[in-house]
Amino acid sequence: MIRELTTLVAVARHGTFAAAGAQIGLTQSAVSAQMQRLEASLGHPLFDRTGRSATLNDAGREALVLAEEILALLGRLHDRDALSPQAAGSVSVGAIASVQTSFLADALAAFRGAWSGWKVRVVPGVSLGLLGQVDAGELDYAVIIKPPFALPAELDSYTLAKEPFVLLAPRAFARHTWRDALAALPFIRYDRRSFGGGQVDRFLRRMRIDVDDAIELDELQGIVQLVARGLGAALLPLTPGLGKLPRAVVSLALGGDTFYREIVLVERRRREMPAALAQLAQCLREAAARAVQEPE
Repeated sequence: MIRELTTLVAVARHGTFAAAGAQIGLTQSAVSAQMQRLEASLGHPLFDRTGRSATLNDAGREALVLAEEILALLGRLHDRDALSPQAAGSVSVGAIASVQTSFLADALAAFRGAWSGWKVRVVPGVSLGLLGQVDAGELDYAVIIKPPFALPAELDSYTLAKEPFVLLAPRAFARHTWRDALAALPFIRYDRRSFGGGQVDRFLRRMRIDVDDAIELDELQGIVQLVARGLGAALLPLTPGLGKLPRAVVSLALGGDTFYREIVLVERRRREMPAALAQLAQCLREAAARAVQEPE
């Protein structure tokens, strides 16, 4: 609720949702969403809405006074303890499934070792949904696949890892080229609605390769199991999150045609970065680098 109270104060100071958003680095829609959540939490409206304008009502003005008092008290705590690893706080991180099963655990272990007073909430999801939650101010960070479009101006991203795509096929095709195996087998498609699956779709179109679509899903481990049961071949990123491939599965390199899935850390731009959040970002970078150097 602290984010929502901060936004409420900004709205009161700057007069409109749009002006408040410009000052605190949120879109107008994100400010509106936060105010709706705050009203729902308190159980009553804080604004009189007319058309596109919104004015604080009596309840909103009372809430504003309390919000300013709460934030002032938190500010005093921040001044005293924010730079200390013993400080308490919370941080929310969105992460796609393959990240949760690879370097995220190491990153959180390192972070909690230094900042044991901080609680971490890990939010699962797909890249597009997690990106929207960061944009709305609902998550501090998201570790996702790099989007195929430019990020909003309010967001920053940092590359954590680049994972090569390979063709996974039944072991009987170990001596085949990836093209021959792909032509001979049904295709198990990485969901084209996801950022990673979209990369596969664009690759096939660019290479002018027609496939025999059989099954389409988003879960990478599930796709590996389907290949292991001889149901077809799949183009997947060789990510540490897959762990050791089953004996029934062979990985065929794409050679000069290799393309990559880029894993990025996304955050909102901040005028000041709390020390704990900066440390968590560093832990994520270091854990990702180790995972690439020492794959499972």
